[in-house]
Amino acid sequence: MTEMITPVLTSITLQTDAKDLLEEARISHENYLIKQQESDLENAIELYIDAIKADPSISESYYRLASLLLIKGQISVNGALEQCRTALTLEPNNTNAHIYTGYFQCLNGDMEEAEKEFQLAISSSGRNSARPRLFLSKLLLTKIKNKNSNVKDVVKFLYYLLSGSMMIMWDCPSIKMFCKFLANDFSVFSYKTLVETFQKMKLFPSVLDAYSKGLEKTSQGNLFYQKMGDLSLECNNIEASMEFFKKAHEMNPSDRDVLIKLATISQTYFPDNVDETIDYYNTLLEFGIDLDKIYYELGHLYLNKSDKIHAVTAFKLAQEMNPENPYYNNSLAYAYVKAELYDDAIEYYQLAIKLNPDEEWTSIVCHALGSIYAEVKNNYEAAEATFNAGIVLDPKNVDIQLSLGDLFMAQNDLDRAIKTYCDAISVDPENYLTYAKTGLALWEKDYLEEAIVAFHKSVEINPNFEISQNNLGVVYLDGLGDPKESVEYFKNAIEINPNYTLAYFNLARAYQAIGEKALAAEYYQMTIDLNKITEELPEKDVQNRLHGLFE
Repeated sequence: MTEMITPVLTSITLQTDAKDLLEEARISHENYLIKQQESDLENAIELYIDAIKADPSISESYYRLASLLLIKGQISVNGALEQCRTALTLEPNNTNAHIYTGYFQCLNGDMEEAEKEFQLAISSSGRNSARPRLFLSKLLLTKIKNKNSNVKDVVKFLYYLLSGSMMIMWDCPSIKMFCKFLANDFSVFSYKTLVETFQKMKLFPSVLDAYSKGLEKTSQGNLFYQKMGDLSLECNNIEASMEFFKKAHEMNPSDRDVLIKLATISQTYFPDNVDETIDYYNTLLEFGIDLDKIYYELGHLYLNKSDKIHAVTAFKLAQEMNPENPYYNNSLAYAYVKAELYDDAIEYYQLAIKLNPDEEWTSIVCHALGSIYAEVKNNYEAAEATFNAGIVLDPKNVDIQLSLGDLFMAQNDLDRAIKTYCDAISVDPENYLTYAKTGLALWEKDYLEEAIVAFHKSVEINPNFEISQNNLGVVYLDGLGDPKESVEYFKNAIEINPNYTLAYFNLARAYQAIGEKALAAEYYQMTIDLNKITEELPEKDVQNRLHGLFE
């Protein structure tokens, strides 16, 4: 007797569990339709699957699961139709199964079969046939718009539209869902109105409190977390803003706008969280929107990580998607420079210059390209032409003028170097570097007085520029033969930069010239010790000078 009762009890228990699971799944399904939050979608899918496992004979589980799996992209339309066929096999007169089947047939482009399914749903549902009537009217309207119809279809469309609209009042599921939408929307509207009032009054704590209550009272958690994130960002509370957007993302990972905010805030305010920011941008790639812009941002993030290969790959993808974008070409060229692929860099710098979106910006690109020609390729002619092109585009670009002067210095063309540096001074008379470079060129040309004036001007503008301090000392020591005057400038250079090996060496030479052998020896030894790290000078020469003090 007991052996016969046990299987029956187990079967009843499974059926009860399946119904409970199905009811929970319906609730999550409805919540998803109202809130559009990914967590509800995932939960509904899991519950429908569990309901099928508990009792495979309930048809509703199959077609409802099919609709959500299709939204999720986990099955095709044909897969969804297969689930509906299973449901109809289990329950041939199930109205909803016919409606879902008709809907999926529409997606599949099979309008004739879809019309049959909607007709079957209408005939099986009696006066509760508002939904299949409206679906059928929509199908007929599509046929009319595609001009694949006749007068009969127009009449049928009007009939099913009007009859479906009138019969909606008997469709309890539709009315119930409509009321839920209305109640939720009204709550959201109420809290949003309250918040807008507080915002106008600049009562930000009250705004945040209202958002928190809206979060508790409505189904729109994703919406209110976004609002709280926006408010925190407006109040410059970056960390709180980030946390709110993270919660919004957790509730609805498919919300692209939230992901964009997370990626942008992380990239702007948390530069150390490079990997996290990269993950956000990689997730954004899955949406298939603005891919070139995303790859462009990823390229910069990979450069921050010194990941040259991925940086080149990302910029290359951006450039291939939009080859006419000068900024993509420029960034790709820069990534190639970092990877020491200079020929490729030259190609894309040239493309960026050719596109020339802005003369000032393009002048900077000319500077970068000219530097490769000068420093890597030793092609002075190409470098000069490129620098000059940049100067024509932006005559106020002092940096490129200085680089052109350096190019002439490298060729020992001192007259052209001096002229170019002086041109830079005329553009920016308060730039200490222009005077420093001019002074060096004048010194090389043996224009001692002019060099002293230039170095003094450089030091006057920026007393903390150790190179000009040192060079001014050299002019006094080696040019004018005044070692006592030079000591002050070498000491200044060392005070500014305690690791400036050359300044120690020059100060030792100055003390030697004055006759202060003990101080000279001290600074020669300091030069030797420091030079082991900096390797600025030939160590043997310094040692010979040290030993020569006492011979």
